[in-house]
Amino acid sequence: MATKRDYYEVLGVHRNASENEIKKAYRKLALKVHPDKNPGDKQAEEAFKELSEAYAVLSDSQKRATYDQFGHAGLESGGFSNNGFHGSPFEDIFGDIFGDIFGGRSGRRGYRGGDLRYKLNISFEEAAFGADTTIQVPRHETCSQCGGSGAQPGTQPKTCPTCHGAGQVRYQQGFFSLTRPCPDCGGAGEVIEKPCTTCRGSGKEKIKKSISLKIPAGVENGTRLKLTGEGEPGSMGGPPGDLYVEIGVEKHPIFQRDGQNILCEIPISFAQAALGCEIEIPTLAGKVKMKIPAGVQSGKVMKLAGKGVPNLHSYGKGDQLIIIRVETPTHLTARQRELLEEFSRESGEDVHPMGKGFFDKVKELFG
Repeated sequence: MATKRDYYEVLGVHRNASENEIKKAYRKLALKVHPDKNPGDKQAEEAFKELSEAYAVLSDSQKRATYDQFGHAGLESGGFSNNGFHGSPFEDIFGDIFGDIFGGRSGRRGYRGGDLRYKLNISFEEAAFGADTTIQVPRHETCSQCGGSGAQPGTQPKTCPTCHGAGQVRYQQGFFSLTRPCPDCGGAGEVIEKPCTTCRGSGKEKIKKSISLKIPAGVENGTRLKLTGEGEPGSMGGPPGDLYVEIGVEKHPIFQRDGQNILCEIPISFAQAALGCEIEIPTLAGKVKMKIPAGVQSGKVMKLAGKGVPNLHSYGKGDQLIIIRVETPTHLTARQRELLEEFSRESGEDVHPMGKGFFDKVKELFG
């Protein structure tokens, strides 16, 4: 006969572990090796039996005291054996821990409602500054005709003949007595002989629910907002699900976003770039004046501090980055061409700050 492992070692806890620590350790390990999660795996089945035996002892204060003093021998002499797990205390613990594995809850406790998702498109400005809006969300509510019973008005649901109103059926798996939601009534404990014509027996009808939504300043495209309890209603008194609103931000005709910064390309003329100027710059909060220095080059980035987007998760704002684009004149008049040619002669042929540097490097490389 193989030597039994120490129960504390099986659960991976210290000998002075609390009752709650023992329960948590059992739950974590049992979920991994439960036979329903490992069908046909004999090793997992044996590990689950060993784990359950250790928990049945260490979760019982009297058995634990006996085990701490006398070890496995003390339990065997006291009449405890591997097949002694059928008592109601163990079944209650088992049902509490593994209710979710079997697709429902033990007993007739309610089922949580499903989560909903809603796509909301907002403007660039609403994403930057935030907004209050109302959305119309299609979801189910208690049927207005039958009041949620699912039965045709004037009739009542009948007690389920399979589970006799318990909402669950018991079955045997090895040395465990387990429960599952009743397959005929789905855990409701009742069956409907004459379904409601509005909800067809479901007890719910689909409506459009108006929900107020506060969009925080600084949201980005793809941000998900969670509205707790605004999803589908639960069944049998269970809690409702949640509503997840996914934000889609529309593009702006002149602004682009880079994190908390706003990018904006500003075109200026050749003369404005050469001589310098003062121009009005559009921002999300209105126009501001900015001085452009003489000799500015195309692609130069200038900054307007604090004119960006608020940080969604902290304080402060980003900046607005101005990208200068120098426009080359086209469709010159005869007089304009004459003046530019004169300018070129005054400057000296091919003498330009950036151009000269580039062609000097070409000459050095290729002669």
